[in-house]
Amino acid sequence: MTNSTHQRSEAILARLYEQGRVAVKGLAEEMGVSAATIRRDLRSLTDGGQVELVYGGAVLRRSMDFSFRSKSARNVEAKRIVGRLAAELVADGEQVFVDSGTTCFELAAYLKRKRGLSIIVNSARLALELDKPGLNVIMLGGQYRPERMDAVGPLATASLDQLRGYVAMIGADGLSMEFGLTAGDIDSAHLYGLAVRNARETILLVDHTKFSAPSLFKIVDFDAISRIVTDERPTAEWMEFLGSKGIAVSYPNAVPVGSGGVESD
Repeated sequence: MTNSTHQRSEAILARLYEQGRVAVKGLAEEMGVSAATIRRDLRSLTDGGQVELVYGGAVLRRSMDFSFRSKSARNVEAKRIVGRLAAELVADGEQVFVDSGTTCFELAAYLKRKRGLSIIVNSARLALELDKPGLNVIMLGGQYRPERMDAVGPLATASLDQLRGYVAMIGADGLSMEFGLTAGDIDSAHLYGLAVRNARETILLVDHTKFSAPSLFKIVDFDAISRIVTDERPTAEWMEFLGSKGIAVSYPNAVPVGSGGVESD
């Protein structure tokens, strides 16, 4: 699945942030490399202070930060690529919901260049970033999570349930062909599931590491998604799966092929 040391390390960290623990045997099988290679990767991550070795695998260091600031420091260039490509799909005058994740946050710089947008957000950080004349920002209220700088809970969902007709731009902590789009916490999963159900169209923004494993809480099935924007071409298996669902795929240097709307190099 992943070949370079850097790619494997990113995939291992993604799995650790989702599940808290990884096993050498499972990672070796998933990535198509030897157990010795995975052990070397884990030792390198341990030397970097990111993980702790345990019998048969590794866990995240107890001091690791799960905040927005911490997440925003991972896969930075990949998220910027996704943000730029996704913004190209937004026309002037559009109504858009943008989730509070770090990948969707990369949309902000590009959305500020457009005119007449109405942007629904549950992120205080994103609302401040979008503070520009000509943009109409609708901020959902709710229970504030300072570590994520967003609002969730019944008040947020009640506000969102009054809105329709927008394009939903959402991220995910992990993807599964069987289980769908997933989040690492139940509040985010519930809110973004509602955002998708109320939207006229949903576009998924994820970097390549999210294709490696699902998180615990389901957001929606893939049937609710019209397009995925990512930073690398997904594997052949994923491209076949997405094609069977009629989901278009945007990534750098992609060109349209076939009648299913799926794109490839």
